[in-house]
Amino acid sequence: MIVIRLLRLFVLCIPFYFTFTGTSYASNDSKELENSLSEIGYTSVHQALQDSNKHFNRTISLPIQLPPVPFTHNYGRFNNPEGKLNDGFEAEYFNKALSENHYMIRVRPVENRIKFKKGFIDQTFKLNDENTAIYSTKASSVINLLIFEKDGWQYMLSVDKRISNKVTSEILVEIANSIK
Repeated sequence: MIVIRLLRLFVLCIPFYFTFTGTSYASNDSKELENSLSEIGYTSVHQALQDSNKHFNRTISLPIQLPPVPFTHNYGRFNNPEGKLNDGFEAEYFNKALSENHYMIRVRPVENRIKFKKGFIDQTFKLNDENTAIYSTKASSVINLLIFEKDGWQYMLSVDKRISNKVTSEILVEIANSIK
């Protein structure tokens, strides 16, 4: 029940993080978790990507590299609320036994990009394709973000701050550079 409440809180109130209580859940709760995620629009990453590509009539390329921490689940979602401003793709990777192992990819068209104030930017990086990425530990109290643009999309990669020693800004840049 706590998982369902946290998921709903995340979807409704907290746009940039997704966390669990740290409790290890029994396998019979996995079906309940899947049902809860399905109720709020999550499907497989592949299906969400197909839905997004069809909606935007162009292809979103995903990184082929993942953070070097174990994940037990991954889900995707195509967001299509009223209007076009918040349309986008999301992929979430998490470990139900290790709540800190949480990674998320958000992709939106650059014309609807989210802008970050200079005060929230810790570092900038030059990606292999010569685009600039910004890294922020200040935009959120629970996640670190790498934000960049590629092929008409704004990408936001986020990881839980509790694994920032394992998933550094440099690793997020490597992940960004793995998009082909």
